[in-house]
Formats: sequence, structure tokens, C-alpha cells
Amino acid sequence: MITLIIIELEKIFRKWRTYIGFIAIGILTPIVQIALSYQGEKYVNFATQSLRDSFLLTGNLFNGYLVGYLMLQSLFIHIPFLIVLVGGDLLAGEATTGTYRLLLTRPISRLKILSAKYFAGIIYTVLLLCFLMFMSLVVSVIFFGSGELIVVKGKIIIFASDDVLWRFALAYLYAALSLTTVMGLSFLFSSLVENAIGPIVASMAVIIVFLILSVLPFDLLESIRPFLFTNHMNHWSSFFADKVEYSEILISGSVLLLHIIGFYLIALFLFIKKDILS
Repeated sequence: MITLIIIELEKIFRKWRTYIGFIAIGILTPIVQIALSYQGEKYVNFATQSLRDSFLLTGNLFNGYLVGYLMLQSLFIHIPFLIVLVGGDLLAGEATTGTYRLLLTRPISRLKILSAKYFAGIIYTVLLLCFLMFMSLVVSVIFFGSGELIVVKGKIIIFASDDVLWRFALAYLYAALSLTTVMGLSFLFSSLVENAIGPIVASMAVIIVFLILSVLPFDLLESIRPFLFTNHMNHWSSFFADKVEYSEILISGSVLLLHIIGFYLIALFLFIKKDILS
């Protein structure tokens, strides 16, 4: 199984679209970091304006932790659209190139073939997120240093410098779960068609529609919001609350995990029943 996953990863990284996400992050993060190096102090002063009237604030308030948090907050909503570029091509790409029949002539079950592709997609998702973490957090800490983290969530919260890294670690772990859900959705669509463009467009459309449904202020939608995976994706930010509500995070994480498993099982059923003609 490990060999199959490695083969699928090699297939993924032989395609140019695989590197779009890495290139986009590699270009955007330095631009944001440079912009914040000029405007970061103004952001800190604006965020803490009400506090400065009553307290004397000292220390390195504009630092790599703040830059890393702001970049994760800004870029996370766009990362799903980079994930579907690869997830939507994992199965449909085989049909597009006409290698489905060749793939299934191997003495390997369809279960193993599909599972290897799914795990390879998850690994790609985690690698892309790790690259984001390195560029946005690690590089920012190297250049801007560390210190207290200021978070504005309806109120101003200041975390001590030794109370920050574990929050980032858990936030990125939860973000990996969120983005794996997106990959699973695009993978499912990829099992339905024979052209990679369809799953990519369909996945983006579903994400956009679900995001809109998640924020529309209609009582009629209240009953379905808990079942929309987009309603649970941004709970990584809950780790930056003054009191972390682990019960809510666990519920949201479970919903995402059920979606990941569900997308996989549906895609597996369709793949096993699929009549490969080319």
C-alpha cells in the first residue's frame, strides 16, 4: 500500500497544476509580509487604541506570531480553491489520459487503487498546509521575532509569548482536517466524470454555495447549517479564544471527519461499480 501511495504522489508531482498552490503561497506570503512590515505597527496601534488610554503597553507587540496569525486568517479561505486543482484530477485525470484500463490491468484491487489515490491527495493537502505554515509563521518569526500575540475577536485578547505555539499547532491540525474535507469533495466529483475541469468547477461551486448558505440570516437555514461542512471549517480560530471551547471544536471536527469518510466511501462505491471503457 505504501508503494502505491508513493506512485500516486509521483503522479501528482509530475503535473504542473500541482505546483500552482505552492507558487501562489510562495508569492503571496512575502508580499503580505513586506506590506505588514510597513503597516503592522499601525494595525497594532489601531487594535490597542482603547487600551493605551488606560494601560502602558510594552514589548514587541508587532512580531512574527501576529503576522503568522493574520496571514493564516487571510489566506485560509483561498487555500480550498488550490486544493481542488489536485483533488479533482486524481481520478478524472486517469480518464482524460486514457490510462484507466491500463491502471486496472494491474493485479491490484480497486479498493487499494482508490485508497492509494485518496491518501496521496491527503498527503498533498498536508504538504501544502505545511508550506503555508513555514512561509507564514516560521519565516515571519525569523524576520520579525516573537512576542505576545494580539487577537481581535470582538474584544482584544493578548496571549503571552509562551502561550502561543500550542495554539498554532492545534489550529493547523484542525485546518488540515478542514482542507482534507475539501480534497475529499473534489475527489468524489472526480470519480463521477472523465474530465478534470468538471470536478474542479463543481467543488468550487459547492464551496461557494455552502459558504453563502452558512452566513445568510434566514431562520429557515438554521436547521441545515450544522450539516454544512463549510460551517465547521473555520473553527481553527477557536484555538485563539481566551477560553478554548473544546466540546464545540470536537463536534465540528467530528462533522468534518464524517464528511471525509463519507466522501471516500461514496467514491469507492462508484469506482468499484464503474464500467471502465477506455
